[in-house]
Amino acid sequence: MSLDKDIEKYFSKSDLSKKEAEKAESAFMEMVKLLNKGKVRSAEKTGGYWQANKWVKKGILLGFRLGKLKNYSIDRFKFYDKHTLPLKPLKQNDSVRIVPGGSSIRNGCFLGKGVICMPPMYINIGAYVDDNSLIDSHALVGSCAQLGKNIHLSAAAQIGGVLEPINSVPVIVEDDVMIGGNCGLYEGTIVSRRAVIGAGCIITGSTPVYDAVKGKIYRKTADEPLIIPEGAVVVAGSRPLKSQYGIENNLSVYTPVIIKYRDEKTDAATALEESLR
Repeated sequence: MSLDKDIEKYFSKSDLSKKEAEKAESAFMEMVKLLNKGKVRSAEKTGGYWQANKWVKKGILLGFRLGKLKNYSIDRFKFYDKHTLPLKPLKQNDSVRIVPGGSSIRNGCFLGKGVICMPPMYINIGAYVDDNSLIDSHALVGSCAQLGKNIHLSAAAQIGGVLEPINSVPVIVEDDVMIGGNCGLYEGTIVSRRAVIGAGCIITGSTPVYDAVKGKIYRKTADEPLIIPEGAVVVAGSRPLKSQYGIENNLSVYTPVIIKYRDEKTDAATALEESLR
């Protein structure tokens, strides 16, 4: 039986025998090896569209279910977690630079060559971070989130993962995207390549994004997630409340606004410093 079928089988059973639990854990560990190598992913682009690999997300949840609390403490650093979810075993020749100071990377995620991790940051199981991306201080890459090449995830930026529901596409950030400080991307948002998300932007599946350049409004639908267009430059904006009360009190609500698309000036302002890599 193939690995995905094994995961599906054991995930569907609420009560596993001791022998089944051992086999289920073995299947989970095999999936983790493939996640570490980037051989399987929790979401993939197929036919131009991002789709969730439901069996991988089920496998991650299975790992949580199978795990028993283990003491990973070192000296005064107290660390207790499921035995199925240890830290990712990294070596010097993996060419990933992890600066000391409180960062954690869970086993079962992929890190490409030249990735830089500034303390403290956190990458969860199922995540995919491609070559030469920078995860800055206090940044989070949530479970199953997919980040492309040459991404700068600035300080305190949060990339939500979307582990549940199983069939939901996680947050996707394609190649060459710049994400400013204190941003939050959640609920399966897809940020297309070369976009720039300005500092302080919060983008969720229920957030309408107003394109002041093309005169469009981008929203999540029943058929597809919210997609930020290629090369869009998004900043935090506001729009007035149209209710009588809102008008009388000059109230407005937050909304992300696309103010331009990338040009030479934007490229110069967001250029990555190769010497850091």
